[in-house]
Amino acid sequence: MGAHAAPHVRATPLSTTFFLTKTERLIDIICLNLIILFLLSSSTIADASDAGASDALLKFKDGLSKNVDALGSWNNSTSPCSGNYANWIGVLCANGDIWGLQLENMGLTGDIDVDALLLLPDLRTLSFMNNNFDGDFPDFYKLGALKSLFLSNNQFSGPIPDNAFAGMASLKKLYLSHNAFTGNVPTSLAQLPKLIELRLEGNQFTGLLPNFQQKDLKDVNVSNNQLEGPIPPALINLSPASFSGNKDLCGKPLDLVCKSSEPNPNPPNASSDAPSPSSAPTLEIGPNKKTSPLKIAIIVISCGVALAAIIALLIICCRSRNQTLQLGRPESSSSSYKHSTSLAAAASLHTASLVKPTSLSRRGSKRGSGSGAELGKLSFVRDDRERFDLQDLLRASAEVLGSGNFGSSYKAVLMDGQAVVVKRFKLMNNVGREEFHEHMRRLGRLRHPNLLPIVSYYYRKEEKLLVFDFVHNGSLASHLHGNHSVEQPGLDWPARLKIVKGVARGLAHLQNELPSLIVAHGHLKSSNVLLDEVFEPLLMDYTLAPLVNQEHAQQILVAYKSPEYAQHGRTTKKTDVWSLGILILEILTGKFPANYLAQGTGNLASWVDSIVKDQETAHVFDKEMGSYANNGNAEEEEMLRLFKIGVACCGEDVEKRLDLKEAVEKIEQIKESHRDFVVDDHV
Repeated sequence: MGAHAAPHVRATPLSTTFFLTKTERLIDIICLNLIILFLLSSSTIADASDAGASDALLKFKDGLSKNVDALGSWNNSTSPCSGNYANWIGVLCANGDIWGLQLENMGLTGDIDVDALLLLPDLRTLSFMNNNFDGDFPDFYKLGALKSLFLSNNQFSGPIPDNAFAGMASLKKLYLSHNAFTGNVPTSLAQLPKLIELRLEGNQFTGLLPNFQQKDLKDVNVSNNQLEGPIPPALINLSPASFSGNKDLCGKPLDLVCKSSEPNPNPPNASSDAPSPSSAPTLEIGPNKKTSPLKIAIIVISCGVALAAIIALLIICCRSRNQTLQLGRPESSSSSYKHSTSLAAAASLHTASLVKPTSLSRRGSKRGSGSGAELGKLSFVRDDRERFDLQDLLRASAEVLGSGNFGSSYKAVLMDGQAVVVKRFKLMNNVGREEFHEHMRRLGRLRHPNLLPIVSYYYRKEEKLLVFDFVHNGSLASHLHGNHSVEQPGLDWPARLKIVKGVARGLAHLQNELPSLIVAHGHLKSSNVLLDEVFEPLLMDYTLAPLVNQEHAQQILVAYKSPEYAQHGRTTKKTDVWSLGILILEILTGKFPANYLAQGTGNLASWVDSIVKDQETAHVFDKEMGSYANNGNAEEEEMLRLFKIGVACCGEDVEKRLDLKEAVEKIEQIKESHRDFVVDDHV
């Protein structure tokens, strides 16, 4: 669909072009040239961005010296990202940008080329755990926007410079455990304001611990080093196991009392060796660099200024014409529309493609105007909703929520104040009109507190619109993997158990009410689970398999990533159970499986295996569940029960995998914590 133009705007007849003034013709020519230049510039910059990301990763790959074949998908035949999905193994994508690298368990060696990674401006997380990297600690300080850095279980050695983390103000998680680092723990770690997890165990660090004072620092482990002296006051509430294996450490929470002569490490009022931001290591820029960051910055800024100038000229040109295109608003625009974008404009929907031309009056159409019979008609599947027509929807103020494999999603606020989500589906053009209507009626009859109901829909062969109520609390994925703080904490154990139970009940209802479908949901993942104001889960994008073009369904729907489809080319009644198991493990561990889902079943099976391995060798549960996890209490026993259920749901052998009824029964038997679940006002 194209853009919905205001009804009063009409094309200029060809005969009138002879009467245009020279000035108007000149404006037309300038505007046309600027538009062409703008489109070419946008296309060139987008292509350059993709090429730049590919070149950066390939340059990084060139620095590796062993098992490079593990990165065989890294080649110029494809771009690293397609929307939120990765074409290259180990690459984490969001909206076409690379936000992380997860190169674990690959046996990689060689140099970690940090300078190559500088060309990825959206990079926020790096994980090279369980490889064979060795040598000195790389210059990660250059990546000042990093939020997570995982280097555990490699062979790095030697001292880490004291100012190695200066300037990394966004760093939240740092894992350096089980390497061979020596020397003092860098004091610059104590200067990281957002640090919440620090794992240094299993190295050869010596000397005093820095005076950590971060209030959000929840998980610190420095066990099995050669540290000495008193434990900083900010760490005394941690488990004694976090400090074991350091015979000369003293003070709480250990039983060893410090001698009075022992100094307090880095007291706040004393001078510290930790560098100030101004003393952070400088990034040398010399003529030997092929493409320096400074040159890149200059190019980016220049392009931005040029585009801004083009846009400004476009606005001036368009305003100079007597006919202005005001997308999606009536001619007598009210104040409520002055600062908002219409759904038609946001979604680029052409009214002509949705409604008959004869249905458009020159001054717009109002609800109940008498011409409603000719308007493009929304079909409502719920009787408890106030009706609105398609033009009401297209004129609603709107914002883009996101773009996925099926199409885009928009939040639209109607004139009466109700907020809805409009989802566009472009990959359903093989389904007939009657078949689509019948399927929508079946879904409209579903009633369950854990299913997000469809409000209405619009059928058109090329694409369809589905309308849902807007859920203000967002998706489960955003709560599991988004930015958390004291003001906006992560989900605790009672909330996560509540979500798992609700998801399981919603799946069971789908399977009971739609017994003729082999896969009742088919697309269960954390981004398709919304949370209401009391954190009750609502399943969405369910039962799409009968509608989606088969060739696209196999590429997109989660059900087709299951072991049974990969091995035998079929899905079963237990395929949704497999998706449920993946979701349970994601909820408990906080690990994001989307990248593995994009790569296929083999990698996802490896993801499950890695989680099971973590459960055997280390703490597997997400630390952001708070004090419930990893403390050997009753809640952790319940977590372990749920973990085992999740693993049993992920079994590759369909015959041995739990069926949905059995899985739901086992989940319902898990006891909820006696602690009250409090919903923060800010969420």
